[in-house]
Amino acid sequence: MSGYPEGHRNNKQVRPLLVGVLLLLLCFLFLVSLFLGAGDMSLAALLRFDSEAWQLLLISRLPRALALVLAGTSLAVAGLIMQMLVRNRFVEPSTAGTVESATMGILAVTLLAPGIPVLGKMLVAAMFALAGTALFLLILRRIPLRSAFLVPVVGLVLGGVVQAVTTFFAYQYDLLQALHTWTMGDFSGVLRGRYELLWVAFALSCAAYFAADRFTVLGMGEQFTTNLGLNHKRLMLIGMVLVSAISAVVVVTAGSVPFLGLLVPNVVSLIFGDNMRRSLPWVAFLGALFVLACDIVGRLIIYPHEIPIGTVVGVVGSGLFLYLLLNRRARFG
Repeated sequence: MSGYPEGHRNNKQVRPLLVGVLLLLLCFLFLVSLFLGAGDMSLAALLRFDSEAWQLLLISRLPRALALVLAGTSLAVAGLIMQMLVRNRFVEPSTAGTVESATMGILAVTLLAPGIPVLGKMLVAAMFALAGTALFLLILRRIPLRSAFLVPVVGLVLGGVVQAVTTFFAYQYDLLQALHTWTMGDFSGVLRGRYELLWVAFALSCAAYFAADRFTVLGMGEQFTTNLGLNHKRLMLIGMVLVSAISAVVVVTAGSVPFLGLLVPNVVSLIFGDNMRRSLPWVAFLGALFVLACDIVGRLIIYPHEIPIGTVVGVVGSGLFLYLLLNRRARFG
């Protein structure tokens, strides 16, 4: 009995230390992101109030770094919500047809209303993403005795079909280059005035925290949720709206960043379990950290040129996805 209080006390001492270390790492990566690039912007130039250096910082570097943090935070939280909705650790917006549906929405609004403001594009993309997510969940409900490995396969197939239809119409109307921009996450073109919508995604991620306990219950199944007096359908709708809106905002702003919502929540769940209120801040924090790190790697590999962050995250995320699938299959036979 005497060992428990000591272990509990040690755990309380280690956690603030871990928070401090990760916060310092996040600040360090944020500063590296600010000063990394082909443009001449040094600390000395800023201190002597060089106008060109300050313009580069305020117009390009700072908006890009903030966009990376906001996108990483939001997509990681969206992945965690999606996993609670589907009750499957191998699902996130890019493996459920949500991102592909948002891309189709952007193509549709580009063809039908090219002059619509960015906010309008985001709303249309969110509606398409919501419809794609609903279709994915409907298909899952009609598959009897589905396994944990079948669920992401269904999402990938659905996403592939949606992406094929989108590519066909993009080819017909000579928009393949624009489609490539939406499907390949790239923050190199993020400037002041072109990333502010990501604050909406961040606000939605914060809103998810207030419903974290309900989403945790939702992840235990419809019958359990109903027995506790919660409206299962309403919670599902709220979760779908949050995931769809976050995905649409990120796709409109910087394109698709695959597997981020799969990687970060799984790593956090290994440490903190499935309690969403406890794990969500860590998911958001590590999502920002991971995206900043991947962006810096993509900017350094072929410096002064860049590899899009969607490629870097996709390589790392797909590798982890395969590892999780193989590891779980080996564990449960």
